[in-house]
Amino acid sequence: MYFPVSGWFAAFVLTLVVEAPIVAFLLRRAEPDALRLGALIVFANLATHPVVWYVITQLLTVGTLGYTLVAEIWAIAAEAVFYVAAIRGIKARRAIAVAVARVPSKDFCRTGGRVDEVLGQLGACSIAR
Repeated sequence: MYFPVSGWFAAFVLTLVVEAPIVAFLLRRAEPDALRLGALIVFANLATHPVVWYVITQLLTVGTLGYTLVAEIWAIAAEAVFYVAAIRGIKARRAIAVAVARVPSKDFCRTGGRVDEVLGQLGACSIAR
């Protein structure tokens, strides 16, 4: 399955709109500089989202349990490692908890929070990474 760059950018922005407030709230004490924290959240997503959008979609069928598990495990692990490396003093356990806490935000796209039916059909929120 091929996903065009224009579709990726819309999904990436939607991912940030849904996930960034959750992650920012959970990391606000670990990284009190709001501008730096915002940049870290964007870069963590830049490190994971294209892999889910362009690589994992070529390996597994989008929408399947296997796809979802691989995509989310990848995103959780990579983002947790990123936060541990980028935020002084944050423990791996907390970074993992923050990365896991943003997963339920994916339900935003599968339930009543449909920003755009097409993005939902493209898997924009679950390719939401």
